[in-house]
Amino acid sequence: MNEFRYAGKARLVTKEVEKVIAGKHGCVEKVMMAFLAGGHVLIEDIPGVGKTTLAVAFARAMDLRQGRVQFTPDVMPSDITGFSMYDKMEGIFRYHPGAVMCNLFLADEINRTSTKTQAALLEVMEEKAVTVDGVTHPVPEPFQVIATENPIGSAGTQMLPESQLDRFMICVDMGYPGREDEIEILMGNAGYGPLGRMQAVITSSELRKMQEETREVFLHKIIYDYIVSLAEATRNHPMLSLGLSPRGSLAAVQMAKASAYISGRTFAVPDDVTRIFPDIARHRVILNAQAKASHTAVSDILEDILSSVNKPRPEKGQR
Repeated sequence: MNEFRYAGKARLVTKEVEKVIAGKHGCVEKVMMAFLAGGHVLIEDIPGVGKTTLAVAFARAMDLRQGRVQFTPDVMPSDITGFSMYDKMEGIFRYHPGAVMCNLFLADEINRTSTKTQAALLEVMEEKAVTVDGVTHPVPEPFQVIATENPIGSAGTQMLPESQLDRFMICVDMGYPGREDEIEILMGNAGYGPLGRMQAVITSSELRKMQEETREVFLHKIIYDYIVSLAEATRNHPMLSLGLSPRGSLAAVQMAKASAYISGRTFAVPDDVTRIFPDIARHRVILNAQAKASHTAVSDILEDILSSVNKPRPEKGQR
């Protein structure tokens, strides 16, 4: 298989974003992989660590039309989907687009709004279209959602339903920056701030071509078998009441392809699966009472699964 034409541009995007997001190479790269795979991203962390800045930086680096809603309890579904208003001059109802009519929709603090508004966003995430007064309006392509949420237990938050969590391809956290990185952040925010100095390094049409190439990455049957083995391990784990769904397994396939693509390969290897497995699984599995009583973390269980499931070793000729 020949090398992909646009693969090198993924690195250009991550380098541009890292001008703003210092010391978070792993997180930036995972979000870029989700873009390549065409999936939605959930970022869960405490306020003030750069979740919103990360989303804005990606929009600017890829020249994407951005929509943003700061979710609060009084945000209505029509704020997301849009609404119809009667035009007296024409004698017809006209559709007024909502915030999701964009390429990259930032749902800021998604777990602070009502379940009805969350359901409206869920339809767009799944169908890539909104239905208002019986009329379906497709969103622009490409279309992806980056949602941020504060940790459960923070004031004014509520848990997202499992059905909505399952629509996010990956869930990542950012964490506090290191000492030197925080100094760099403080120095970089002098004057106009780093976002004002960002440039678009690719276009939205180039992103679509990169997504098309990512889908062409080759996965041998042993990679599919490895993914299913990991999924089955979550379903049978004694400390999990809910394991990985088939949609989660499909997300692992798509993210493994993106991992190979961003690494400059036309084929995936088992390490690609290992690399992305915690990010596609952490928000899809649910701890049981035993795990909660023993204060066992989801990350520890996923690490245990990765170490207990045999990782295949591809033979030559399986690429």
